[in-house]
Parts: sequence; C-alpha cells; structure tokens
Amino acid sequence: MVHERSSEPRLSPGSYEGYEADTALELAPRLAYFAGVARHEHVTRAAQDMGVPQSTLSRAIVRLEADLGVALFARKGRTVSLTPAGRTFLASVERALAEVERAAEAVRADTDPRSGKVAFGFLHTMGSETVPGLIRAFRADHPRIRFTLVQNYGEAMIERLRAGELDLCLTSPVPDAPDLVARRLDEQRLRLVVPDDHRLAGRRRVRLAEAADETFVTLEPGYGLRRITDDLCAQAGFTPRVAFEGEEAETLRGLVAAGLGVALLPPPAVARPGVVELTVTAPRAVREIGVAWLDGHPDTPPVAEFKRFLLSRRGRLLPD
Repeated sequence: MVHERSSEPRLSPGSYEGYEADTALELAPRLAYFAGVARHEHVTRAAQDMGVPQSTLSRAIVRLEADLGVALFARKGRTVSLTPAGRTFLASVERALAEVERAAEAVRADTDPRSGKVAFGFLHTMGSETVPGLIRAFRADHPRIRFTLVQNYGEAMIERLRAGELDLCLTSPVPDAPDLVARRLDEQRLRLVVPDDHRLAGRRRVRLAEAADETFVTLEPGYGLRRITDDLCAQAGFTPRVAFEGEEAETLRGLVAAGLGVALLPPPAVARPGVVELTVTAPRAVREIGVAWLDGHPDTPPVAEFKRFLLSRRGRLLPD
C-alpha cells in the first residue's frame, strides 16, 4: 500500500533548508518505532518489546509512510516485511539512531560525577606550575575525572567561555561583566625584570618611575598582563616605550636577558640566568588571579566539584 500526498508544497529556491529541517522534525520521533517494527517484523511483538500500545505504534508507522509518501512495509496478516524502499530507509535510520545513542553516551560520560569531564582554561603564565599543581591535588580525590585544557590569554578564554567551549577559566584581571560570575582567588606580585648588567641590577627594590626612560618588552594588547603593565606605568607617571610585543612571558624574560629591554613579569617557575628581578615598591605591582564562569549556566557534577575545589584554594592558589 502506497500513501500518496494529494498535493506537494510549493518551495522557493531559498526555502529548501527550512523545509528539510521541518521534515526531519516530523520524521525523527517515529524512526525508533520504525526500526523496532522492522527488527521484529511484527507490530504486536514490537509494541510489547518497546513498551508502547500497539495502536500508538501502528499509527506512527502509517503516519511515517504518509509523510514519506512511500510504503515501507508489506503487510501479511499480523506480520510485516520491509519493502525495497523500507530496507533502504532502515539502513540510514539505524545509522542515525546509532549516532544519537553514541551522542547520548558521550553526554552521560561527560557528566558522570566520578569520571566526567571539565573544560578548563588558564593563562599561559599559570601553565608551568600552578595548573599542574591544582590538577594533581584535585585528582588525588577524583582520579577518574577528565580535563579538556585550553591555554590562552584572558580575553580569548572569556570568548570561549561565552561560546560554551569552557566550563571555567583561571584568568587575570578578574573579569567584571554582567553575564559572568568571577571570584578572586589570589594575587601575584609582579617584578621589574632587567638584564644582569643593567644600571639597576645591583638593587633589590625599585620604584617603577625609575624605569620611565627604559624600553619595555611586553605582551600583546588584549593580554591581561599587558593591560596591568600599562596601568602601572600610568600610575607611575609615564607611558612605556615598547620595543617588542609577544605572547609568552618566558619569551619576554629571554629578550630582557638579551638586552632588548625591561619587563614587568610574574615570578618565573625556574630562575633564568642573565636577568635580575626587582621588587617594585611603588605603585603596588600585583595582579589578581580569579576563576570565572558563565552566569546561569548549570554545572555538571564534575564541574561543580572542581569549582568547589578552586574556591577552596582562596589565598593559596599559587605555589610558594
């Protein structure tokens, strides 16, 4: 039995995409019913196996055939068998249902409280010691939780947070935006890094204004540390002359050692030869480190657990 539509919709060239989406929405709820009947070749047994009334299943199949305009089953009493069109359709339906099942399994796996996934972003300068130490400490009690890690500058991480690609990010400065929740976790002193043969190299402390005539090497605009450097220099009464803008703090430290300029940087993970790191006494040279997440975004159990862990590290986030 072939069900034919009395009329076909008239479509303009630009309307096919919407038409295909509407068709998919109509067909999708009936695909599992179709696959179940095809598997059993018997409507009653399929209904019993799937836990639905036989009348519901029968109506779904009739409606599916009507929507497609094609007979999918040949009926012989209470049994049914696939038509050639039905076999062709079944192959695609089984692939589609398998893909949906894989997606559902992936979602369930990522949200599992014991072995789920956390998408976590952090600054380049947090990557050598701070973040590895945090993850090591967290995984001591949650050994099966998995991480997707993104290392980037602050503004890029905030964009990915808003796009839903990150659950949490460790950043500086601590963002202040209506769509974000941010919590201050710690602060880190910044040092004026100079070559070891520099005129200030014999000092332990320095006022930033004493470097007003120096050439600076800095991170690129858009990096939080660059914004902090510009603000501190402004507080000290000058605009820094910039010889180089980079993407990574240790590159800047190497360029300072090469004599290209001076830099305001957080402490290194490992002391670097060729430079001297001076405490800045004025203005107060620190950067705040905080964790941010999207306001109103529901947490999966593993994300909630890692968030609690990070908030518990207030004041002791950074290695000694």
